[in-house]
Amino acid sequence: MFVRAKKSGAYQYLQIVENQRIDGHVRQQVVATLGRLDILQATGKIDAILFSCARFAQKVSVLDAYKRRVLPPAETIKIGPPKVFGRLWEQTKIKAVIKELLKDRRYDFDVERAIFLTVLHRLMVSGSDRDAKQWCRGYAIEGLEDIQLHHIYRAMAWLGEPLPANSQFGCSGFAARCTKDLIEEALFARRRNLFSGLDLVFFDTTSVYFEGQGGETIGKRGSSKDHRPDLKQMVVAVVLDSSGHPICCELWPGNTTDVKTLVPIVDRLKGKFGIGRICIVADRGMISKQNITELQKSVRDVRFILGARMRLVKEVRESVLSDTKAYELVYGPRQTSKDACPLEVKEVKLVPIRVEAVESRRYIVCRNQEQARKDCAEREAIVESLQERLKRGDKTLVGNKGYRKYLARPKTGRHFEIDQDKVNQQARYDGIWVLQTDMDIPAKEVALRYKELWMVEAIFRDIKSILVNRPVFHKCDETIRGHVFCSFLALILIKELQWRMDQRGWTSEWGRLKDDLDSLEEITVRAAGKAFVIRNETRGNVSRAIQAAGVALGSVIRPLHEPG
Repeated sequence: MFVRAKKSGAYQYLQIVENQRIDGHVRQQVVATLGRLDILQATGKIDAILFSCARFAQKVSVLDAYKRRVLPPAETIKIGPPKVFGRLWEQTKIKAVIKELLKDRRYDFDVERAIFLTVLHRLMVSGSDRDAKQWCRGYAIEGLEDIQLHHIYRAMAWLGEPLPANSQFGCSGFAARCTKDLIEEALFARRRNLFSGLDLVFFDTTSVYFEGQGGETIGKRGSSKDHRPDLKQMVVAVVLDSSGHPICCELWPGNTTDVKTLVPIVDRLKGKFGIGRICIVADRGMISKQNITELQKSVRDVRFILGARMRLVKEVRESVLSDTKAYELVYGPRQTSKDACPLEVKEVKLVPIRVEAVESRRYIVCRNQEQARKDCAEREAIVESLQERLKRGDKTLVGNKGYRKYLARPKTGRHFEIDQDKVNQQARYDGIWVLQTDMDIPAKEVALRYKELWMVEAIFRDIKSILVNRPVFHKCDETIRGHVFCSFLALILIKELQWRMDQRGWTSEWGRLKDDLDSLEEITVRAAGKAFVIRNETRGNVSRAIQAAGVALGSVIRPLHEPG
């Protein structure tokens, strides 16, 4: 039974209609005609009729009283993040994999629930595991009734727990294989059909520093990407497929250099993930003659696209960049902000000088004219500022890297001066980057695939800002590894949700989507001796996230059946 407006002549009439099945067909029967719609609206009789009916509909009465703030809420709890990411936790098979690995362990608490709590906390506010226990009280997360802080610590230790000696085959050599490795490999195996065309992977590293000691062995001083060489750190490496889905991560001591990480990652992908021939795309910090030699060995059968160090490698600086061949246009100047960035490419092949070196080296020089103009303008601004600063003294300028590369030792007098040769030399690099590859594909394809590596760098920004690991209060290597691995699991959930929304043509900035999810609440109110649960209205992109995750919210209001 429902209400409809029926047009008759110049007027509309409000009718109460009921659907009836007659002779196998649904027919609408008019129960009553309430009158002309315009008159009912003008006289306020519609409101009177509805309020009169509402006296006999308890849920409507409670909802109306709550909206008019006649009934104060007895309890408010957030439901958006647990519902959306709880469903994705199941659908990505993370929950099933963890449960399977735990089936022979005899913990006196639910380890899977403790891990999910930590991952959800990392998604929404991040911070320490100690804070997660307090934070969860405002969220409707099932199965946390008996979870205590020491349970969370034990769960982290289980994730970072080294495997037995007979299960260490395939370890990187920088760190032992742990429980978290089994989870990554099992997740990949369960989604193997989605990765059937996996012929391209992206790899990059970052560092996470510790305010404390950084465990027994994992905290080491190294090249800090956070510009904190005074603190111990660990190295976090992440591998993604061509769609941006995380495949695995590695957690190594902080003194592990980038150039040493590439081959162990490749060996793990081929050995433990069973991936055949792949092409790995990585930044210039991974390139070295030894790495290229190892990747090209027949036992690995790996292709590569690696960024080259233009200023540091003599061959690139003097031979590759001096090539006079014309560039091939890939993308011209942008007409709108949504257009692809300008791109020109050319191929440079260097024939080996040594007789025993039979293969030539293939380089791809890429140029972005838009970036070139920006680089030129920035350099001119620096030089102009430098000229002004030199008039006031030069002692403080030598310590500034931005200035120092343009200065020359004084030939006459006692003061530094601008070296025009150095200025001209820097201009050679405007808008330029160089790649080295052994792939036999067009130069523009090499450049476009490498540009996808920037997607990985954006994800690392997610890890280090959205999924901030600090502060890390753990003192053991096992719990530190587990703590950081939870950020990787959180990354899987974020990328899964964003991928599903992208498939539907929906885009949303993560920070805003997170706030929208956090606004979805259930409020418990009491009226006439009974309790009711009211869900507030969805806002922003919550409805889209709910649909993408396949979650059913149910009715806006429902009675609460309290025990006793």
